Amino acid sequence: MAWDRASKRSLDPQKGQGTYPMLKRISVVMLALLLSVTLRATAHALGIGDAAPKLQVKEFVKGQPVKEFHKGKLYVIEFWATWCGPCKVSIPHLTEMAHKYKDVTFVGVSVWEQSQEQVKPFVTSMGTKMDYTVAMDSVPSGKTGNDGFMAANWMQAAHQDGIPTAFIIDKDAKIAWIGHPMSMDKPLEQIVAGKFDSKAAKLIQEKEAAQQQKMAALGAKFQAAGKDKAKQIAVLDEALKESPELEPTLGALKLNLMLASPENTDKAALYAAHLVETYKDNPAQLNALAWGIVDPKSPKRPEALNKVALKAAMRADELSKGKDAAIADTLARAYFVNDNLPKAIETQARAATAAKGSEIEKELQDRLAEYKKASKRL
Repeated sequence: MAWDRASKRSLDPQKGQGTYPMLKRISVVMLALLLSVTLRATAHALGIGDAAPKLQVKEFVKGQPVKEFHKGKLYVIEFWATWCGPCKVSIPHLTEMAHKYKDVTFVGVSVWEQSQEQVKPFVTSMGTKMDYTVAMDSVPSGKTGNDGFMAANWMQAAHQDGIPTAFIIDKDAKIAWIGHPMSMDKPLEQIVAGKFDSKAAKLIQEKEAAQQQKMAALGAKFQAAGKDKAKQIAVLDEALKESPELEPTLGALKLNLMLASPENTDKAALYAAHLVETYKDNPAQLNALAWGIVDPKSPKRPEALNKVALKAAMRADELSKGKDAAIADTLARAYFVNDNLPKAIETQARAATAAKGSEIEKELQDRLAEYKKASKRL
């Protein structure tokens, strides 16, 4: 998942973004997303086909400075922050792509920092894992990281609330693609090969904008329902009946509301199974769904729900090719609550190895110790 600039919490499971294990709880996040969209749905967003904004940074801290976009060249402008966990996961992947596409210029721009003094030490500590040009946003004196030129004219202008986020700039100095760096492989490959369908990408963006309009109206109704979960679910049901295409976005929120209502337990298991099929090609959504069920801080779930969580987690792990530490962590937990300790230990060990050197390593190691301890009691 991306991280929200204000709360530093994971956002937007709809976009298929990588998750972070301690922040896989999405009901509150989805609610915030639903309500916040009402504030920006009517504004024009910087998007695909638009001219790329100016590059204006405070300083380049690594690599060759890039002062402007030259026609005939491709660029990737990626936004990150030192405090952003998912950014640390995606940085090595960006390096791999920078090495693969040597004719594409990669620039990582640090935004939304509380203190820009932390940027240079962070970049130094990343070493060869961050092997591309890196810059700091241009923040006016006395202002906060949110007021930086790049933050305002790129991220805010494009209605991008979470990081990491990447922009691909085509040979005409126009925006060709916007999204999470971990989802950039295919579009970048197509753009480099000259096979990218920019018209189709633009239509997708316009469709998303239309959905935002619907979400804006829904947000007002949802807010009017107050804290009454039954009324909130009714609002979502009405919206899904009128616009079934919103289910990939709203399904997780509906499920979390159902899980929080004991009287809906049986229905929740059936709906969760339905969502597994709905999210079958989206590892982030499958992972968030599974974690919402098996989260150690959640109440004990019935066997039917735990089995659904396992199915979702297994599919997410398959889609991520077993390389995502957070997804493997969820899968291990799903095995654990389904009383398969050997698989829980095996999978958690894989998760801990994948997270080695990151700030989530200790949490995953602690969970591995928990499973091993449980195994010894048998």
